[in-house]
Formats: sequence, C-alpha cells, structure tokens
Amino acid sequence: MIESLNQMTRRHFFGQSANGLGAAALTSLLCREASANSPQPQVHFPAKIKQVIWLFQSGAPSQMDLFDYKPRLAEFHKQELPASIRMGQRLTGMTSGQSSFPVAASKFKFAQHGQCGMWLSEMLPHTSKIADDICLIRSMHTEAINHDPAITFIQTGSQLPGRPSFGSWVDYGLGTMNENLPAFVVMISKSNTKGQGLLARLWGSGFLPSQHQGVKLRGVGDPVLYLSDPQGMDREGRRQMLDGLAQLNELEYADVGDPEITARIAQYELAFRMQTSVPDLMDLSQESAHTFEMYGEDSKKPGSYAANCLLARRLVERGVRFIQLYHRDWDHHGGLPERMVQQCKETDQASAALVQDLKQRGLLDETLIVWSGEFGRTVYCQGAITDTTYGRDHHPRCFSLWLAGGGVKPGTIYGETDDYSYNITRDPVHVHDLQATILKQLGLDHTRLTYRFQGRDFRLTDVHGQVVNGILA
Repeated sequence: MIESLNQMTRRHFFGQSANGLGAAALTSLLCREASANSPQPQVHFPAKIKQVIWLFQSGAPSQMDLFDYKPRLAEFHKQELPASIRMGQRLTGMTSGQSSFPVAASKFKFAQHGQCGMWLSEMLPHTSKIADDICLIRSMHTEAINHDPAITFIQTGSQLPGRPSFGSWVDYGLGTMNENLPAFVVMISKSNTKGQGLLARLWGSGFLPSQHQGVKLRGVGDPVLYLSDPQGMDREGRRQMLDGLAQLNELEYADVGDPEITARIAQYELAFRMQTSVPDLMDLSQESAHTFEMYGEDSKKPGSYAANCLLARRLVERGVRFIQLYHRDWDHHGGLPERMVQQCKETDQASAALVQDLKQRGLLDETLIVWSGEFGRTVYCQGAITDTTYGRDHHPRCFSLWLAGGGVKPGTIYGETDDYSYNITRDPVHVHDLQATILKQLGLDHTRLTYRFQGRDFRLTDVHGQVVNGILA
C-alpha cells in the first residue's frame, strides 16, 4: 500500500480522479502546465548568434596582472591599502586575520595592442594579437566571495546549488540544431594540478527536465561513459532493445504522466545516435598541420585545454548550441607570478586561436565566445610580499573578462576601476547583466525565459539583470 502511494504522482491522482474533478477542468490544467514547461524553441526576438562557447577559468584569474593595467601600483607597492579604498569590505577567512594589507604591484609588463589600444599583460602575447576582435569588460562584479558559491552563481544565476545551469536554460529555450549530438556539451582540461573542484551540478539541469543537462566529453578513454554497446551486442540488437524499452516507457508515461519518462526515452535515442557521431567528432586526424600549429603543440594531447578548444570549434561546426570548457588552477593565493606563467602558457594561445579559427571559417559572427573566471583578486597581498613573489585573495567587487564574436563590439574596452583595481568607477556589469546580455544575443528575453517549479516561475537571472547594450554592435 505504501509503495503504491509513493509511486502515485500528481498527474496520476488527477487522472484517476478525472470524473470527480471534471474532464474539461483537468484537460485545461494539464495543457497550461505543458505549455509553461514546453521544451519547444521560444525565441523572443531575432537572434544575433546561434551558439556559445564559454572558456571558464576556474579559480579566478588576477585582473590587474592580465587585463586591468594600473601603472600607479608601482608607487603604491608595499604600502598599506587605504581604508578609504577598502571601505570595510568583507574578507575571506584567509586574510581576515592579517594585521596589514600591503599593495602588491604586478610584476608583469603591460603594452597597448591593436588599433583600439587595449592594454594587456605580457603574459598574453596571443590574446594581444586579437585585441581588435575582443570586447574587454573591466567592471564585472559579483556577490559571492568564495569559490563554490561564486562559480555556482555565474553558471546558474544562484549561489545555492540546485538551479539549472546556463547551458541547460539555453537548451530548454532553443532546443538542438543537431539530432546526433547533445545541445549542451562540457569539457574539463586534464591538468597536473587539482585546482578547485568542479561538481556535475554546474552543468546539471536542476529542476528542468533531465534531457537538458550538459553531456561531459572525456579526454581519455571513451568520450562519453556507457556509449559503447555492451559486449556481445551488435547495432541491430541494440536498436531492437531500445525499441522495446521505449514501448515500456511509453506505457509507463501513459499511466503516470511523469515528464522524466519522455526525457529518458529521448536520452536513450540520443545515445544511440551519438555512437556514430561522437567518434567522428573526436577524430582530430582530419585536422591540418596548420591548425595544430595555430592552437599549439598541446592541441595534439587529448584532454588538454588546447585540444578542448579545437574540439569546441568542431562542435560549433556540428551545430552544438552551448559548449562549456573548464580550466582549473587559477586560485593564486601564493606564488602568483610563477603560477600565472604556467596558466597563461596553457591557455593563451589556444583561446586566441579559437577566435581566429572561427573567424577565418566565417563562424565567429554567429558564435559568442566568453572568457571568464568567477570573481577577481585583491590588490593587497595575502601574506608577505617578497622581491620575487606575492599572492592575492578573492575579490568580488571587480574583475575582468572578454567576449568575442556574436554581435559584441570588437576592440572595445568597457568599464573602469580605480587606481587599485579595487572598486568600479564606471559602467558596472553584474553577473546577472552578463547572463541577460548573452541570452539576448541568442534571441531570448531573460525575463520571459521561465520555468514553473513549486508554484513559482523561475528564470536564470532570478528577478535581476539588465542587458548591457553598451557592448553590443
């Protein structure tokens, strides 16, 4: 008895009680719910782009060592950060016990690049070559001060776990362009260092139907787990098995009306089609020597950041909607200069090559590339400054990121910070503003892309967010 009650869904109850409630009222209720939660494309205005590639630098790159040139830091070096600048800012547990907050000037040289005159660090020689193709935002800010809530916030619109990821919202709103590949694909760079943890919920579907969650491609072994046929089963046998399973699931759906059942059927079918599409996608032997030279020698190493950037281009060519790359170990609380050199060596060339590659293939105009971390770093040093090294703590008040393609203004520097890269002085951009802007480029109104859950219409930007028209072409 208890088991049967546990298996009874709301729809099942209404279905069994239809005569008592009134068939017309029941039909109206279910139609409204189906319409509200429809996975059909819901474009709200003409789209500028079709696809998004998010190059996420997990751990938070230091803005004043890469993008936000502050020449006066040299004269402030080792001086106490003025209280008028810090203004009682909330600190992490890693620096809250410090008795002083000495300013650490960047050890890297900066120069202007491109016709736009964009100031960039010497650590970004390849990004410097595409200065006129990117839009650099120096006035990003967020609410979270620690990694997990900050990454969760920029990826899902909420600091609390359980909300749908950005890619899931895009999949839900627009659907797929290629029936043989997922609409939302995730790749994580293989690294010798661990960096911050990356949990699957960052690309999960939350309360959206599970068919909208991201599919993780692995760099080693089978690209997708359990994609291969079981030993001893041929493709025809697999097809017959899936057909029989679909019939059983359809019977269950007719009985209980759980939308997760239809999602399960769709995922089984997608996995079957991926058995032929994924091997072709992962076969980099089709790429020219010039392409590998453009992305760098690491692009020949499966699972590397460079190889994943090259795969991102191949996914764009095949119509994948949302491509999420993660690269870890940007959390430089100590030894920042030497660790920054390694991180930029692993990421700079491939990031720039991706922009150049899409541009030369005529794909950049319909693709938006986002390069970002989750927050910024403090100008003051964590611990003691030495002549050779320093470290920086978390800083949510301001950070930098860049975008390329997809209807953004190329060669643009948007927003300003003070002489310490500590507070925003012009054109602040909140995380929800960035999310709203990306959705607009896809043809989606962030205030109308909603999903009803537990009696409330949820959206990626919650009740916030303004489109940043100043960066749009």
